[in-house]
Amino acid sequence: MAFQAQYQARRCTAADALQHVKDGDTIVVPTGVAEPPALLTALSEQRTRFHDVTVSQILPVRKFGYFDPATVQHVRHTAYFLGGASRPGAQEGWIDYRPGYFSEMPMLFDRGLMPAEVVFALASPMDAHGYFAISLGPDYTMAAIKKARAVVLEVNPHVPFAYGQCHIHVSQVAALVEDETPITEVGLPKIGPVQQAIGKYVADMIEDGDTLQIGFGAIPDAVVMQLTDKRDLGVHTEMIGDGIMTLVEAGVVTNRRKNYLPGKMVATFGLGSRKLYDFMDHNPALEMHPVDFTNDPYLASQNDHLIAINASMQIDLFGQCGSETQGFKPYSGTGGQADFVRAANRSKGGKAIIVLPSTAKDDTISRIAPVLSPGTHVSAGKNDTNYVVTEYGVAQLRGKTAKERARALIGIAHPKFRDELTEAARKMKLL
Repeated sequence: MAFQAQYQARRCTAADALQHVKDGDTIVVPTGVAEPPALLTALSEQRTRFHDVTVSQILPVRKFGYFDPATVQHVRHTAYFLGGASRPGAQEGWIDYRPGYFSEMPMLFDRGLMPAEVVFALASPMDAHGYFAISLGPDYTMAAIKKARAVVLEVNPHVPFAYGQCHIHVSQVAALVEDETPITEVGLPKIGPVQQAIGKYVADMIEDGDTLQIGFGAIPDAVVMQLTDKRDLGVHTEMIGDGIMTLVEAGVVTNRRKNYLPGKMVATFGLGSRKLYDFMDHNPALEMHPVDFTNDPYLASQNDHLIAINASMQIDLFGQCGSETQGFKPYSGTGGQADFVRAANRSKGGKAIIVLPSTAKDDTISRIAPVLSPGTHVSAGKNDTNYVVTEYGVAQLRGKTAKERARALIGIAHPKFRDELTEAARKMKLL
């Protein structure tokens, strides 16, 4: 009963909850669908009453009213990773972004290198012990909660109550806002023949009993679709999505052969369908943890046979991956690619796999290039990149000389660009 009294004392409208925000504050919001729509809508509607307030988040999925270049002096967005809502503003220059490894974000909050005066987060209903679950995005949010002056939760009955290190007690909360808006659903991307071909190569590299880190996108989903004949796969990933849920339902993912946290799937944010969110609710096979647990290369590498599958937009003949910008133009962010590439490389029997179509813009540009385009950010360095997969095959790089790497990568480039790449490699003294 005492917990219910605390709950009622903190209950308020979204508009009233804004009293906890002061000029100059940074409001930290969880990843993706864990963003609280009622609170962010109220903030948008009243944004001109504030000055120099920042909303910081990974992968916003809704374009709230504060995504407005005319009012950035009042409330502006700063991205940890760009999504559809924030990418245009970043490319136009009125949205800023913070580079950094996903796994290290909690440490940056803890050391005061990133601000977190207020946290706005979507949460499950309170349990009998006074706890809420920040189940859809404990990621960096749990660390921000420890540093914040005020934590405001948007309590929604559609949010799953998950297990793991994703809980906050009512006594830690400054305000509670109730809302019943359905959680944003993110549909599956379109899978074409190129993605299917890449998926087949990757699926052939996965063996029974392996543990998967797999993200969102057409190629990861194409991989998942071709794993139905595997047995006893495990999951240690940053994102839990519909693809993994499908493999669990098919009996492919059991986590029985995991040597690290056996029997448990581990993730740091959820992104998918209503069915996925229901699947996450009180599921004893799933634990949602902060990202400094899920993505820490040392901890993740404790999984033997860890298979990390990550996408890139461009790779050069040395193996440098440009996965977050298009030249000087920001597109996404650092995310967890480097975290899991390093984890899989350290894992006993692990495989770090970078996937990308061989071309872009209707086969007019080769994604395998002599050097990265000017301005491109290096997401995975040449010393970390191991397996690279296109629709034309697999290139294995670690342990190879620079000349051997160039030959292997040219061999999986689109045939129409191989002569051009070969000539460039000769000029670079790589062949």
